[in-house]
Amino acid sequence: MTPEIISLTPLQALGIPIALVAAVFLAVGTQFQHRGVGKVEAALGSGAKAGLNIRQLRALITRPSWVLGTALLGVAVLMQLVSIGIAPLTVVQPLGAVALVITAIVNSRVSRIPLDRITIRAILMCVGGIALFVVVAAMVADSPPVRGRELIIVLVLLGVVLAFWAIAFALVRKKASPIFYILGAGVLFGFVVTLAKVVIARVQTLLATGFEWETSDLLTILCLMGLAAAGLLGTYFVQTAHSTGPPDLVVAGLTVIDPLVAVSVGVVVLGEARDVPLYASIPMVVGALVAIWGVILLARHHPQVRN
Repeated sequence: MTPEIISLTPLQALGIPIALVAAVFLAVGTQFQHRGVGKVEAALGSGAKAGLNIRQLRALITRPSWVLGTALLGVAVLMQLVSIGIAPLTVVQPLGAVALVITAIVNSRVSRIPLDRITIRAILMCVGGIALFVVVAAMVADSPPVRGRELIIVLVLLGVVLAFWAIAFALVRKKASPIFYILGAGVLFGFVVTLAKVVIARVQTLLATGFEWETSDLLTILCLMGLAAAGLLGTYFVQTAHSTGPPDLVVAGLTVIDPLVAVSVGVVVLGEARDVPLYASIPMVVGALVAIWGVILLARHHPQVRN
């Protein structure tokens, strides 16, 4: 029996424009954060490769541009939470790739460094791959209830991911390339989004059925703790990425790697596409591979990447 194509409800479809507006805030906020990190490095020295030190991190909160950028990113995050709360994560999370185009254009104007053909091709690959992924996902994705078993699997995976990136950072921080921090931030924030989706779903259930304690609520609390840990390490990686590469490369990690990780967890663990037919899964995989290769090209050939 061939699985039926699933269509979004009007409320779920509302998550799409909300996610697009969030992408705009993400793009502008990232540009301001990048400017703030640049000014701090100019005053206190570069934290490239080895990571920003405590003195530089403290100095960031005194830079108006960085604070403004952080506030805009906060608004973007809130809007993203609303979008994933009402629509399948598989559909709305990848839409953040729109921020990559906006950031690339704005950064090129601000830095007065034109984008070369390879960089433009890489950006088009990122956006085109994600667009293909979203179009197909919008037709087949669903939001099934999350059970305790899925929560445990996600938490175990997060523990492994946190340990891997923490150890990797300790071992290679002095010679890490920009792509290291971009990949790290993207993977970590992918889990942040997934855990946020789980917590939001549990809160919605509590509001609908009454606030009665269940065993799964302990797992929800662990999800919040894991979300905070991944968010903190991911945020540090993002700020260090600003010191090693251009803002559009940073956004590429957050809008391509992040959603691909989140969607993969949503599909494999949370069952958001458990009924996806084979003819739909093939273009989803192709779109994901094209987008990832676009990020790699961007990291290698962007005219502002520091060697």
